[in-house]
Amino acid sequence: MTSASESPKRNKNTLADYFSFGPLFEYFLRVFKKDGGSKYINFNLRMMHGINRISIIMFLICMIVILIRRILV
Repeated sequence: MTSASESPKRNKNTLADYFSFGPLFEYFLRVFKKDGGSKYINFNLRMMHGINRISIIMFLICMIVILIRRILV
């Protein structure tokens, strides 16, 4: 058993906490994962995920264009 005087859990944010992209990539994989459609119960939720897919793809294309412009110009 640990007592209250021993080292408490870390509650200070570090730079690694701010730049952890794990949850972001998990969301990307979940949005782009193909399933049988049984997960989506209503039409609004299905459309929201469709719009998220479109926005993620547009964002990645724009980042590629910006990087190409920076490198070549």
